[in-house]
Amino acid sequence: VTKFRVPSNFKSLMEDQMVGPSTEILAESDFPEQSFKPKVQMPFKRVPGQNPRKVEVERRRRLYLTFDIAELLASKGIDSNQLMPRHYDPDDMPPIEETKDSVFPIYLPLQVFDNDEFDCRTPEEWMSLGLEPGSSDRKPVPGKALLPTDDVLGHEDPKSQELIYKWIDVGVLDYDKETDLYLVHKTDEKGLVRDEEGRPIINGGRTPEG
Repeated sequence: VTKFRVPSNFKSLMEDQMVGPSTEILAESDFPEQSFKPKVQMPFKRVPGQNPRKVEVERRRRLYLTFDIAELLASKGIDSNQLMPRHYDPDDMPPIEETKDSVFPIYLPLQVFDNDEFDCRTPEEWMSLGLEPGSSDRKPVPGKALLPTDDVLGHEDPKSQELIYKWIDVGVLDYDKETDLYLVHKTDEKGLVRDEEGRPIINGGRTPEG
């Protein structure tokens, strides 16, 4: 009987066994893997003549990754920075001759145009994507939000003329059914959702201390 002995060139032997690039996601993420998967209305058991469910999910996931809301709006001539209402500034009004549309910008609530009857998921279903099997902690769900680039001024005066709004990657932490609003947190440079101490934000940001 002999014990197993690791060869001295074990690392080089393992490198020689690499057969090609791996599809495994190696980047660190604070989002669950299932939160990136699109919802498909297909049976789990494959029907003859149709693509397997996993293939259809992967195809749609790659298709949706090619979409960018800022580019889609820009292609229709919409400036995302102009979507947010600002304070009326009488000293900065262009002359009527230079304005093609109304002198005063018209802003209506998003609820007037938003119809959620055909949404693929309810808000509760979106938030449930943060739950991983076997874990009681709810992680953030990836999304994009139109937010000011200046966090300090954005909190003090969200309608300031000095603010610039852009579509920013966020983690959706929670949803308030009464106000129909989502709580989001900007991702950092690495795409992570962390607090000031570098800890992952879970369960909507609620801590044992409240």
